[in-house]
Amino acid sequence: MKSMKKIQVLSQKLGYQITMSNEFIFTIKSISFDENYHPSDKTRLTTNFANLARGESRQQNLRNTLRMINNRFNDLAHWDNPNGDRYSVEIEIISGNMDIEGNGEAFPMIEILKTNIIDHKNNERIDGMVGNSFSSYVRDYDFSVLLPEFNKDKSQFSLPDHFGNLHGKLFQHFVNSDAYKERFDKQPVICLSVSSSKIYHRTENQHPILGVEYQQNEYSSTDEYFKKMGLEVRYFMPANSVAPFAFYFSGDLLSDYTNLELISAISTMETFQKIYRPEIYNANSAAGKCYQPSLKHQDYSSTQIVYDREERSQLAVKQGKYTEQHFIKPYKNTLEQWAADYAV
Repeated sequence: MKSMKKIQVLSQKLGYQITMSNEFIFTIKSISFDENYHPSDKTRLTTNFANLARGESRQQNLRNTLRMINNRFNDLAHWDNPNGDRYSVEIEIISGNMDIEGNGEAFPMIEILKTNIIDHKNNERIDGMVGNSFSSYVRDYDFSVLLPEFNKDKSQFSLPDHFGNLHGKLFQHFVNSDAYKERFDKQPVICLSVSSSKIYHRTENQHPILGVEYQQNEYSSTDEYFKKMGLEVRYFMPANSVAPFAFYFSGDLLSDYTNLELISAISTMETFQKIYRPEIYNANSAAGKCYQPSLKHQDYSSTQIVYDREERSQLAVKQGKYTEQHFIKPYKNTLEQWAADYAV
């Protein structure tokens, strides 16, 4: 391992926030998601925002996406906002990288989004939600390489022992690191699509921002995977939405975050889901009391934003194999020993 002095010099040279935890060095870097955004070489290409920022329609895609986010934010933050234009949302792509050997070669571990809210009435910049989307090379490996190989010759689908344990511990180690805490005051909230394999039931509980709560009798594989990351899940369908969302969080989702933080997560992630899964989130009819989402649903509207969903699925496998080659296999013993010793 490098000495701490050399690590500090490296930190100053690269301009990153760095902390050393056990044998791992975490770094955090950010880039603005705006109409001029170009994916970096380290960005997972399956990530929703990276997919939108490629091809002939890239700039129009980005403009339309940001416009949708701002319109939805003002729709939900309607108080003292008579013209529906009081707020706009700025988005940062946050990359969390991990250097195992201390040599400055960091593996792109996690990508999340950080929203910032501009209040044009008060000329004020307000912190929005951190988290929102969630992108992980190791999750690509788990779901697109490890899981298919494990079930290749089996008649009944099953999960490997300790499936998701390493990823869950790496995530918790990152969000509890000094690098994360120096940058963010709160733990992340991830907002994703509900599972098409499960049935959701509407409850009588209704939150003024998150909307009506749904529940289900059995967790999805994604729910179980995020549980190993230390995150609970609740399902809410906000006002004027047509399907519930899965909100993954630690702590208290309803008390730990302000109304504007919650709205920033909803407006950002509902926009991405309308583009990525219009069959569910841009459907022409809203979810009923008993709801099972389906990507085969035909009664929906197009956002007119170009998105290559087939490419996204293909790239997940490629990126999972990249992770296996450059992270899982080279550091297998180190990672296994660290995970065995790591106490959540």
